[in-house]
Amino acid sequence: MDLDGGSSSTVSTGVQEIPGRSTQRGAFYQFTQQNLPACKPVLTPAAIIATFLLMSFIFIPIGLVTLRASNSVVEIVDRYDMDCVPEEYRNNKVAYIKDDLITKNCSRFLKVLKPMKAPIYIYYQLDNYYQNHRRYVKSRSDLQLLHGLGYNDTSSCKPLESSHNLPVVPCGLIAWSLFNDTYKFSRGPSELKVNRKNIAWKSDRDHKFGKHVYPFNFQNGTLIGGGKLDPSIPLGDQEDLIVWMRTAALPSFRKLYGRIEEDLDVDDVIVVHLQNNYNTYSFGGKKKLVLSTSSWLGGKNDFLGVANLFVGAFCIFISIVFLLLHMKNPRTDLMGTWPTYLGIGKTLLADKGHGMVHWWLYFS
Repeated sequence: MDLDGGSSSTVSTGVQEIPGRSTQRGAFYQFTQQNLPACKPVLTPAAIIATFLLMSFIFIPIGLVTLRASNSVVEIVDRYDMDCVPEEYRNNKVAYIKDDLITKNCSRFLKVLKPMKAPIYIYYQLDNYYQNHRRYVKSRSDLQLLHGLGYNDTSSCKPLESSHNLPVVPCGLIAWSLFNDTYKFSRGPSELKVNRKNIAWKSDRDHKFGKHVYPFNFQNGTLIGGGKLDPSIPLGDQEDLIVWMRTAALPSFRKLYGRIEEDLDVDDVIVVHLQNNYNTYSFGGKKKLVLSTSSWLGGKNDFLGVANLFVGAFCIFISIVFLLLHMKNPRTDLMGTWPTYLGIGKTLLADKGHGMVHWWLYFS
């Protein structure tokens, strides 16, 4: 009988090979089988406490440096929208600002309390002004700003895309509401010259506003929104418009008006001759004039320094809490406590692991 032949035809190989199973043993296979080597740090109390202390040693110096840079910036902030309204119009400010027959000239006196090194940046600040409103942000035509009358699809600018059956360049609510207060500065008998060049982003001047696109039929409707534009100057050179068209994300914002390129000394009195033209009274807004220096970090902003100090102090607090908890309930080492069962535990784990490997190879 060929019983021996039949028995010889079946060879025991330990693990039965399953048909169709991939024999690839590359990195992808090791990844799917979770066999790749990995770093498994042991989070001991000492390591955790040292990590939090290291983080505090990093964040606290950074916070002190940034806070020092912010405090080195000198600012003069003056709100003028209320004081520049005549007494007889204090109860009806909207009628005052809309009446073109009333002069809007106003003078303000600013005293310099700390030395201000040039360049001194001039900002106008508007509060409670929502430039981030969806309909306001969409009311513009970027292609028209770049190509002018050659681009006719200005439906996004409605209802300010045309006036008297003629297209408006630039169209939309943003351009229509252009800020139009003006400022002149003097110190004693001499006038402080204001440099109003290069106040807009270079990328906006070169790529978003055409150098051969001129204002056309702008502010010629029955309702005038804000400032007017010189029709002989292309949009690429109208930097007031370019600055205004970059809408702000928050209801309180500042926009650059110009730069004073002279140093101001302590106790200097700056006389500001301004025209209070812009209507913020209809919606309860505020207007402020800001003179500010700058540091290597930019303008005055304490948030970054305070945030770093807070994170550093919080890390110190957490490290102290962990230290006290560790001193109260110290961590015991299982291997050092029961050395008798060390060999038994390793044997049991090895046997269990061997069985798990066979089980996994069979079902995978």
